[in-house]
Amino acid sequence: MIEQFAYVAAFLLAGIAFLGLVLKLASFIRPNRPNVEKLSTYESGEEPIGNANTRFNPRFYVVALLFVLFEVELIFLFPWAVVFSQKSLRAIPSWSSYALIEMLIFVGILSLGLAFAWRRGYLNWEKPVQELKDIESPVPENAYQRFKKN
Repeated sequence: MIEQFAYVAAFLLAGIAFLGLVLKLASFIRPNRPNVEKLSTYESGEEPIGNANTRFNPRFYVVALLFVLFEVELIFLFPWAVVFSQKSLRAIPSWSSYALIEMLIFVGILSLGLAFAWRRGYLNWEKPVQELKDIESPVPENAYQRFKKN
């Protein structure tokens, strides 16, 4: 039994050694000519403005965590539905009712989590307040009336 784990450990160590060797060899082969443009932050082809270490609203993280939570739910629901649809397993007494109750409990717990997040206001997004500014324009105000039908 231990010998089988030794084979796995040997392959793991050989893979790590090979990876280290290839990365070290690549660092010797590749050209290394750093300059200001290569060392700057890349932001989708735009020139970086300001400091990259800015604070983000924590709501971004909460929404991302909720998204991951419900994606994980789908990861569990899909294989369950595939197995649940097999007719050969329905021959086992009370298997289908047990599996259905188990999944309903799982979805119920996740629904409670969603209701909790909804009740706490984690799903509400603050809408920005639009400030209307008076701008002096050479175009008269009545020229805009046909566009302001809303």
